[in-house]
Amino acid sequence: MSFITGVGLTPYGKHEGSSSLDLMSRAAQLALDDAGLTRTEIDGVLCGYSTVSPHIMLATVFAEHFGIRPSYAHAVQVGGATGLAMTMLAHHLVEAGVVRHVLVVAGENRLTGQSRDASIQALAQVGHPDYEVPLGPTIPAYYGLVASRYMHEYGVTEEDLAEFAVLMRAHACAHPGAQFHEPITVVDVMASKPVALPLKLLDCCPVSDGGAAFVISRERIGEAGVRVRGCAQAHTHQHVTAAPALGELGAEISIARAKQTSGLAIPDVRYAAVYDSFTITLAMLLEDLGLAGRGEAAVRVRSGYFSRDGRMPLNTHGGLLSYGHCGVGGAMAHLVETHLQMTGRAGTRQVRDASIALLHGDGGALSSHVSMFLERVR
Repeated sequence: MSFITGVGLTPYGKHEGSSSLDLMSRAAQLALDDAGLTRTEIDGVLCGYSTVSPHIMLATVFAEHFGIRPSYAHAVQVGGATGLAMTMLAHHLVEAGVVRHVLVVAGENRLTGQSRDASIQALAQVGHPDYEVPLGPTIPAYYGLVASRYMHEYGVTEEDLAEFAVLMRAHACAHPGAQFHEPITVVDVMASKPVALPLKLLDCCPVSDGGAAFVISRERIGEAGVRVRGCAQAHTHQHVTAAPALGELGAEISIARAKQTSGLAIPDVRYAAVYDSFTITLAMLLEDLGLAGRGEAAVRVRSGYFSRDGRMPLNTHGGLLSYGHCGVGGAMAHLVETHLQMTGRAGTRQVRDASIALLHGDGGALSSHVSMFLERVR
């Protein structure tokens, strides 16, 4: 058993003059303060990678910068799934008695500390070095290909995808730390400039500065505890040219394993936090996870099913699409928001019931997947 005992999150957007280590430290201190712990009580550190400040020993570089001397330190690197993968590793570490309190942290100044060309070049390396990268595709291009196939097979339209961007923006408008606060419509999404058709600018997450952190502990702290009920991973491929058929992607595998380890099912879930680097990512994952039928996720968005006051509140902070995306820390904001919801601290964003939450992270081109169930206990 493990508990998420503290969370920390910076606003996302521009942080002029702040390095990746600065943003990580800011989020880490917020998480420690939230847990009521001191730096000397942290005996494990898990650190996400940084494309702005790459280092072969980033976890110990951060530990030195933050002023701690952990007995366990490790860096993790599975793309957008890294945040939940670190949470899963921390869960196993405290369960096994290796450490008592693990600080999970990530952050980058991607918006102000890295040029557009450098960012594109770094992210393009998820492609195959021989068969894909030389042809010039970027991350949006890979997801554009997936979107075209998915739309063809399940009758999804560009307007359907736009609904997800509109929902995430509506949720971000209620969060003071979000990068974007201007409401958008389906018409706005459709009119935004093409990036990698059928994906347009507002179908894509922004580049952001920001940091996120949380503490995973062996024992709960405080009256309301949030524990990891069950989690699982799946890794079906790395490169999109080697991807399996749409109905055989890793999200379906990881959620099946997570349900088995947790003893929970989708009808038990009251709140969802799902990776949303692109509108097509969110649409596909919601359906792969069983939160909507094939080709039906957009219909549920229109009906209010995934709204803050709907049957299954989703990414109430605005997700990657509107809260922002600063690399590994981008998806970690999903877990921070989930913890706030589960502990009744989400303010005007608070949902009716977040007693059981489902989180899912996706890395690469739908390559690596982590599914996780959290449970509130008293």
